Amino acid sequence: MNRRVPVPSGPDLGAWRRAVLGFGRRGLRPLPWRATRDPWAVLVSEVMLQQTQASRVVEPYLEFLGRFPTAEACAAASAGTVLAAWGGLGYNRRALALHRAATGITERFGGTVPDDAALLRSLPGVGVYTAGAVLAFAFEQPVGVVDVNVARVLQRAVAGRALGARQIREVADTLVPPERAWEWNQSLMEIGALLCRAGNPRCGECPLARRCRWRASSGPGEDPAAPRARQKPFEGSDRQGRGRLVAALRLGPVRPSQLAAACGWPDDPGRARRIAEGLVADGLSRRVRGGTLVLP
Repeated sequence: MNRRVPVPSGPDLGAWRRAVLGFGRRGLRPLPWRATRDPWAVLVSEVMLQQTQASRVVEPYLEFLGRFPTAEACAAASAGTVLAAWGGLGYNRRALALHRAATGITERFGGTVPDDAALLRSLPGVGVYTAGAVLAFAFEQPVGVVDVNVARVLQRAVAGRALGARQIREVADTLVPPERAWEWNQSLMEIGALLCRAGNPRCGECPLARRCRWRASSGPGEDPAAPRARQKPFEGSDRQGRGRLVAALRLGPVRPSQLAAACGWPDDPGRARRIAEGLVADGLSRRVRGGTLVLP
């Protein structure tokens, strides 16, 4: 690491682990993916949870697994069927990536999700984070799982300063109790999601408050976990138009004359055509006779 992070060790590390695990034992939210160790179900949940709040994922997750309970069932369906089942989760490329991953799992690994980081990362749409989450939550391997919530806790409480992505992962891996990886990672995520929030953190309720370097610093200075760049507004964006068009395609074919209205821009057909071309290029739609768009 550049500029070494003083990671807790010895008795201090033990105290950190007891604080986090104690919080988890007092009760994690009863999210459905926390009730399974099935690797496929864990993979589905992690892909759905990317950039999406847990509360929005619960119902689509249960419905999706009801239709595709295994990787083989997902791979046997068409990409369009899987995309239609994605519901209103947004970021629809994730559905296609999950379908391709299911195909890879079926064709390369006999329908069994691998328990190896490199093999997991070889699947479409599975990066470092998702691979680590599957290893920790399905196979209970001692790896740190770093989502935005965990990254915020580690930067504030452990480091007291901003860290690079690689540094955060190294700190996360160091802190994991080898025999309690699932419980540790779920508890740390919960602390970040419910207490060490991006805005208005509930420090008075946090089990790490006494050990938090950011809180112990001289006054509430600059937040080390503050986002570096502000995301562009969704309202009126191309992303919104793409989402509207995919939602329309889930209901049936969209003719060229319907494109602008389907995108929500009835007075801007040129922009709608560009959005449609992008969907086709990304594999989220295909053209049939007369230029009509349908799901892939």
